[in-house]
Amino acid sequence: MKVLVPVKRVIDYNVKPRVKMDGTGVDLANVKMSMNPFDEIAVEEAIRLKEKGTVTEIVAVSIGVQKCQETLRTALAMGADRAILVLTEDEVEPLAVAKILKGVVDEEQPGLVILGKQAIDDDSNQTGQMLAALTGRPQGTFASKVEVSGDMVTVTREVDGGLETVSLKTPAIVTTDLRLNEPRYASLPNIMKAKSKPLANKTPADYGVDTAPRLKTLKVEEPAKRQAGVKVADVDELVGKLKVLGVVE
Repeated sequence: MKVLVPVKRVIDYNVKPRVKMDGTGVDLANVKMSMNPFDEIAVEEAIRLKEKGTVTEIVAVSIGVQKCQETLRTALAMGADRAILVLTEDEVEPLAVAKILKGVVDEEQPGLVILGKQAIDDDSNQTGQMLAALTGRPQGTFASKVEVSGDMVTVTREVDGGLETVSLKTPAIVTTDLRLNEPRYASLPNIMKAKSKPLANKTPADYGVDTAPRLKTLKVEEPAKRQAGVKVADVDELVGKLKVLGVVE
């Protein structure tokens, strides 16, 4: 089975984002960038499936600027076999990403697509579901456990009420949650090997996709600072304040 793993280049999760002075967006100048943490988990899961003998090839794909090559090289160093970079300078929205990924899926015909449930920059949580709809493939989202047996994939999902288990017939789409696994660090020999692994360059036009944004950002600003709490003398005063706020009647 071939597995396709989309990965996204985002601001490193340890970095506190800063808003540009003119409020037009997030300042990316001299900011450390890395692979989206949920996508790291997706790459790790694909590698573990390959180590079990279930998967024969792992293909990583990223959509964005030339520097996304670094993210793909990280995936290759972790254990992916080859990579595809879809080059674009546009800020690609989830629907356009899903359409491009559909083109890649049609071209590569993977038995399984594993991707992060969301990116930590826009937190959209849309691409996996949109890709499943566009390809007509079954989906298992928010996966905390993935088991493959023959042409069936069993996905344990994290839902509000606890856990839900679904069975999917391949080819299928799976989106990963944080508790699925702990991604490995790439070893130095694998980092060196990654430099010689195949990395193909494509464009959205190769898949017939228009990446022009459909949404316009009017303004970006820092969230309001949290107000200091208020101490109350007793339960009666607490209840009185909650009544004023409309929390209790």
